[in-house]
Amino acid sequence: MANLLIAQTLYYGPQRFEAGGKDEEVTMNAHVQTQLTVPVTRRDHTRGPLHAPVTLLEYGDFECPYCRTAHFIVQAIEGHMADDLCFAFRHFPLINVHPHAEHAAEAAEAVGPQQFWAMHDILFENQEALADEDLGEYAASLGLDAPTVLTDVVSGAHRFRIQQDIASGADSDVNRTPTFFINGLRYDGELDAPSLLAAIELIR
Repeated sequence: MANLLIAQTLYYGPQRFEAGGKDEEVTMNAHVQTQLTVPVTRRDHTRGPLHAPVTLLEYGDFECPYCRTAHFIVQAIEGHMADDLCFAFRHFPLINVHPHAEHAAEAAEAVGPQQFWAMHDILFENQEALADEDLGEYAASLGLDAPTVLTDVVSGAHRFRIQQDIASGADSDVNRTPTFFINGLRYDGELDAPSLLAAIELIR
């Protein structure tokens, strides 16, 4: 894999910390020690060809404001790269700081794999309204039975799947959202479209 130049900037929750006290450029291999331990497969929620030249994986939280920013960044990159990109999403709800994140993740799973991406987009685009009644309305807007979806949400019917995502992230040292992996190597650069796209293009 080609070395990838990135700004040595880490994002932790609502604050930004500059590693080493200043901005500097380093190679990805030198800076990022962590590789993805559980590769993206058909088990994952993916958009784009599974065997595309570039796989971009996000560990995300539907209530995280930085993940909402990332949502629109990824959409722009998907539009630019088309079939050269496979985007995958894994759940990493930070329930200690985002009280609605776990139920939002449950709702995304409860609507089924055919509607996952539609619900994914709705949740990020309506992040200020993630109470259970809101989740039911979103399910209904997709033509699904809201009471059935909410029963799954409240009972934690998809908890095992979500916990699998969390465990795979923890195994790859994920401790914040969003965390991205490009072809299995963690990206710790700036959270903006030009920086992320430049990182992707270097290994495209």
